Amino acid sequence: MNKYCLTVTCPSRLGIVAAISAFLAENTCNITDSSQFDDQETGRFFMRISFVPEGRAKLDALSEAFAPISERFDMKYAFHDERKKMKIAIMVSRFGHCLNDLLYRVRIGALPVEIVAVISNHMDYQKLVVNADIPFHCIKVTKENKPEAEAAIMKVVEEAGAELIVLARYMQILSDEMCQKMSGKVINIHHSFLPSFKGAFPYKQAHERGVKLIGATSHYVTADLDEGPIIEQDIVRITHAQNASDYVSLGRDVESQVLARAIHAHAHHRVFLNGNKTIVFPASPGSYSSERMG
Repeated sequence: MNKYCLTVTCPSRLGIVAAISAFLAENTCNITDSSQFDDQETGRFFMRISFVPEGRAKLDALSEAFAPISERFDMKYAFHDERKKMKIAIMVSRFGHCLNDLLYRVRIGALPVEIVAVISNHMDYQKLVVNADIPFHCIKVTKENKPEAEAAIMKVVEEAGAELIVLARYMQILSDEMCQKMSGKVINIHHSFLPSFKGAFPYKQAHERGVKLIGATSHYVTADLDEGPIIEQDIVRITHAQNASDYVSLGRDVESQVLARAIHAHAHHRVFLNGNKTIVFPASPGSYSSERMG
């Protein structure tokens, strides 16, 4: 059975929901789930609506027929096939916990994505990735070759048809040009100690300061390092009895869970950019079991 969704962003106005609902009804489409948000601060309206065509309605035809409504309300909109798996490229350096977690979740069907490439600036995970029948690309990055390296990365992404880049603890800073070109299409993960504990050993610093909460943040990448629009966050509580190694283990777990949930939301078209923030709609019925994967 075909199952589609429509995502809409536009200025807030009277009659938007009525127009969309009437359009779907006129095209013999049955609404199965709907989420909407009217942001009073920005005057923007956001909507995600799932539906099943009871006739022979096709996505291309629906999108074309919807154009007059889009023009009337000054909408940005897209129709999506919910059965289609989003293609993603994963970038990783030498911390492999997020990569391993994503490979496992994809293998068991907990993430609705297809990993079409793994890119790294090291060879550490070549065997792991190749054994999963996924193309592995090692692209070294230095200060001298950064433009050429990023061009090579983008060539892999484009040739693989990736719709999203996931930085699964990729320890290189992307250029402003790449961030702008891939705006809203690159997701990163990092611990939530920033800006307090910077550098290579943040969990050791946190232990020395007696921190009682470890968190992780997943966000879209922008030119402002680690300050992009936040998609997902979570925390885990720790006690004085736990040592620095415990901090690292718990941190890896929460990072993996938060990144997976952010990807899940993006792949289901539930995340909308709203200035420096995001609107993240709850999981649709039938996908919640894989949403709480942690």
